Amino acid sequence: MKCPFCGDIEDKVIDSRISVEGDTIRRRRECLKCQKRFTTYERIEEVPLMVIKKDGRREPFDRKKLLAGILKACEKRPVPMEKIEAMVDEVERLLQKNYEKEVSSSHIGEFVMKQLHDLDEVAYVRFASVYRQFKDINQFMKELSTLLKEGQKPEERHKF
Repeated sequence: MKCPFCGDIEDKVIDSRISVEGDTIRRRRECLKCQKRFTTYERIEEVPLMVIKKDGRREPFDRKKLLAGILKACEKRPVPMEKIEAMVDEVERLLQKNYEKEVSSSHIGEFVMKQLHDLDEVAYVRFASVYRQFKDINQFMKELSTLLKEGQKPEERHKF
């Protein structure tokens, strides 16, 4: 490791700590030449997951893009940021666990909708309306009707 202060390559590790998530090691180092300390982070190099878009294009998975979409759906809703970040973490874990190189954007959308459905129904409907690109009001009403039926007790489902 090259010292950021003097450029020398000789150093010693003073302290190593594993991150809370367990995917990163933080190392505190001291340069043997200038005695200045610096921090490095070590993590496994991952092959980027490619997302196959609806039009067939492929682009690298972007956590920020996923977070932005969920934040937009949860805008002005009583959903804490911690829950949104936890949802993004969960979707990312599912993708890493179930897909090696490529995943379709539709699979990501389905994961997000499932998480939002359990978290906030209004955010779910907002996300679904953009994700599913409802062609008309009837498709939108059908989705709302399904959501309402799921929220009712079994004995109330047939009362309309």
